[in-house]
Amino acid sequence: MAINMKHISILGSTGSIGTQTLEIVRQFPNEFKVVGLTTNKNSDLLLKQIKEFKPKAVAIMDKSKADDLLNFSSAQVYSGIDGLNKIATLHEADTVVNSLVGSIGIEPTYNAIKNKKNIALANKETLVAAGSVIMDEIKKNNVNLMPIDSEHSAIFQCLNGENIKEVSKITITCSGGPFKDYTKQQMENATVQDALNHPTWNMGNKITIDSATLMNKGFEVIEAHWLYGIGYGYIKVVIHPQSIVHSLVEFVDKSIIAQLGMPDMKIPIQYALTYPKRFQNSSKPLDLTEIKNLEFSEPDFEMFPCMKYAYEAGTVGGTLPAVMNATNEVAVHAFLENKIRFFDIQRLIRKMMDGHNTIKSPNLKDILDIDKLTKERTKSIIEEEMVVNN
Repeated sequence: MAINMKHISILGSTGSIGTQTLEIVRQFPNEFKVVGLTTNKNSDLLLKQIKEFKPKAVAIMDKSKADDLLNFSSAQVYSGIDGLNKIATLHEADTVVNSLVGSIGIEPTYNAIKNKKNIALANKETLVAAGSVIMDEIKKNNVNLMPIDSEHSAIFQCLNGENIKEVSKITITCSGGPFKDYTKQQMENATVQDALNHPTWNMGNKITIDSATLMNKGFEVIEAHWLYGIGYGYIKVVIHPQSIVHSLVEFVDKSIIAQLGMPDMKIPIQYALTYPKRFQNSSKPLDLTEIKNLEFSEPDFEMFPCMKYAYEAGTVGGTLPAVMNATNEVAVHAFLENKIRFFDIQRLIRKMMDGHNTIKSPNLKDILDIDKLTKERTKSIIEEEMVVNN
């Protein structure tokens, strides 16, 4: 076993980011040792991962499936949110990869940081809803937070070795999603399948819908604010359908550094795990001679108001981003279940944000309580509207 081998726990190991993380572990067996894994309910895949990677402990959110794992697994098995927190704080782990979807990722990240774990973060909701609390703990515990998002990995690389005080603007690129060229009427009638048909990235369902509403990009604006200490007025979004330029940083001397690469999530995942080193991999290299053009345009905030809501929530701060995030989470799942229409997502977010009395300096409990209450209220509104409409 290598002396400097990283020992990692992966929260959400059966999802898109989790399985790609394990592909990287497979490729570099002398660099990484998996000590913890978690899943929501995919016990079959988790069991295969246990047999291959032999972690010390695992957790499954669905408690009814924990017994199945106990019967067939050599690892310690935990369940529910307590299980997530257990894997996030395993003594043997030095790095926690958070690839969970939704606000469920906040508490385990917080607890991992409190236990001096370095974080490789793909869970956007952690910084969106609880950025102030999380970044305070990062500083207190002197641990590293490496972004896995391609856009934030790009910004990190552009800033490497630079003075943050000399940055004049950060530009986050956005593919525009599947509805970039739709009319308002077409979007009104968009189906779940339409929204899941992303033109350049292969992602999980929730984040793909967030990309269709451009809420995903709003989340990334809030994340950039917390990760790099940049004011919202200095963070810009541009539509870039080719998804080749992942982000750009402009400096006070008007020079711009950009990071380019193929739209392949394994590249930023690997960088988050190997930093400050870079290893060769099997990802397809970028050949600029094969790219006919690189387009950039302004986003339409009227057609895609969710991004505007994110700027607003981030600027107000406090618990308002948590309300926006919680409403979005419930609304997206309702849309995926055909309970609401596409434009209902943005309507519900606006309604819940308008009705919220913001707590300006929340602690973790405040944020988690607001998250829970907002989800309950949003679900109730959706159910009431379904009754009326039927």
